Amino acid sequence: ASGRTDAGVHAINQKIHFDLDTKITIEKLAKGLNSLLPEDIFVKKVEEVSDDFHARFSAIGKEYMYILNVGEYNPLERNYVYQHNKKLDVVEMERAMKYFEGTHNFKSFTKSVRTISQTNLIRDPKDLNKITLIFVGTGFLRYMVRNMVGLLIEVGEGKRKSEEIISILHSEDRRTAGKTANPEGLYLKNVF
Repeated sequence: ASGRTDAGVHAINQKIHFDLDTKITIEKLAKGLNSLLPEDIFVKKVEEVSDDFHARFSAIGKEYMYILNVGEYNPLERNYVYQHNKKLDVVEMERAMKYFEGTHNFKSFTKSVRTISQTNLIRDPKDLNKITLIFVGTGFLRYMVRNMVGLLIEVGEGKRKSEEIISILHSEDRRTAGKTANPEGLYLKNVF
């Protein structure tokens, strides 16, 4: 696989590779895999790749999204959306997200230097209680996005200022960055 996700985290477009010596059509392979996989995993597409392709080492970037519900608790979405169920200052959160962009030592959030090329905060015009946070970068390490989201929630609650992210990044100390957000709202959206 292109990487692992934490327990409880979802993957929409995970990429995997494997070597196969048997001759089988792509359509039959997808159907066969789906008949054997557990019901919470589904192969959407199968394609033949070159022998030097590697799902992990050929990846040049990833996109994660985190979905928050700031409205009334929804038990049907409890495993797919973080049920924060309190209003957040989305303007301040969006401002804070921009401080993550660039190449930084993310030791306050994970273990290493990474580059985040893009962040976005999206409000669904049909459901303003849903907030989607998007992070695109060269790669993400264990708990990295969840740790950043935990801090963004504190910013949205007014417990922190967006500018604090600068000093938190410079501190390289995990204790300064706050709580880890729950896994159910996080999705590996794409692997590039």
